[in-house]
Amino acid sequence: MKGVAVLGATGSIGRQTLDVLGRHPERFKVTALSAHRDVEGLAELALHWRPGWAVIADAALESQLRARLGTQAPEVCVASGADALTEIASEAAAEVVVAAIVGAAGLPSTLAAAQHGKTILLANKEALVVAGGLILAAVQASGARLLPLDSEHNALFQCLPQGRADPREVDRLWLTASGGPFRTWSSEQMAKATPAQAVAHPNWRMGAKISVDSATLMNKGLEVIEAERLFALGADRIGVLIHPQSALHALVEYVDGSFLGQLGAPDMRIPIAHALGWPERLANGAPRMNLAQLATLQFEEPDLQRFPCLRLAFEALSAGAVAPIVLNAANEVAVAAFLNERLAFPGIAAVVEAALSQLPVSCASTLDDVLALDRAGRQLAEDEVARLQRSGN
Repeated sequence: MKGVAVLGATGSIGRQTLDVLGRHPERFKVTALSAHRDVEGLAELALHWRPGWAVIADAALESQLRARLGTQAPEVCVASGADALTEIASEAAAEVVVAAIVGAAGLPSTLAAAQHGKTILLANKEALVVAGGLILAAVQASGARLLPLDSEHNALFQCLPQGRADPREVDRLWLTASGGPFRTWSSEQMAKATPAQAVAHPNWRMGAKISVDSATLMNKGLEVIEAERLFALGADRIGVLIHPQSALHALVEYVDGSFLGQLGAPDMRIPIAHALGWPERLANGAPRMNLAQLATLQFEEPDLQRFPCLRLAFEALSAGAVAPIVLNAANEVAVAAFLNERLAFPGIAAVVEAALSQLPVSCASTLDDVLALDRAGRQLAEDEVARLQRSGN
């Protein structure tokens, strides 16, 4: 049996991972579970799975979690904070680490797993966006294995020999995007969009932050940067297509004109099960796609005027290592401000662009460098959110 640590267990990816694990109890044992602030959700999962560790990221909530589990699950060790997250990602019992913590907060534990030679199932795209060089160097040095959980990157992995993109054979990688809930909306309509409308994704079941990123197409921009890190092709060889059906998740275009793509229902249990079982295939509980009912596959180019976040992501990738760190940090701040109704929907792109226009003169050769740049990007974004609030925009 393989030991599996699920970081971000109470989120959408974490719960779907546990659903797949529960279908194969003879193959996997849950060694650790973590959550950010959801004490009740984490306690419920810990009581069911009985892992060695239950870690709450917010240290102020450790006593609540300990009290909740103390009498009912005394065998579960309770801890909190960033150091505890890196510990459960590094411990010997966890052969597989599912990195599903949202945002840059998942970076230290993902890096720790890479340094300790784990098989990492990566759902946290921000880790590669902001610190791809550090993580990939750690993977190579330790012999760790990195398997993508994002549906698009997992699809590319499935369509490439051994998951690698030989630049002599691969002409282009294509990521597909549903277009989100505002695909057909005008700029004027999007200016009045509410958080409830932005998180109502037409095809996928996701958390609030990633749903907003899908609505702005920033999610696709972050995926472009992640694809460049994972498959070592330049930004000019990675394209994006709007595909409203969310049936074909990615395409590899080869130099001979052949396209290989991966079709499947818009259900994250498919890529999760693929990565958990790789190189074998596992049953996952996802619905089967009926191709006759699907009937049509529609594709269109993204509109970079209505969705400037995708353009900003491409520009950040071309600008170098510092820019994606600031891009991601500013986007996290802007999305949080939008969800808290402090910022209008178009303000998300405006905040990110303002932060990128003030890039710090720095480098990102260590984790401390990355975290310092992340803090700087967040401060730039907070300042811009405050300025927009004062101006009434």
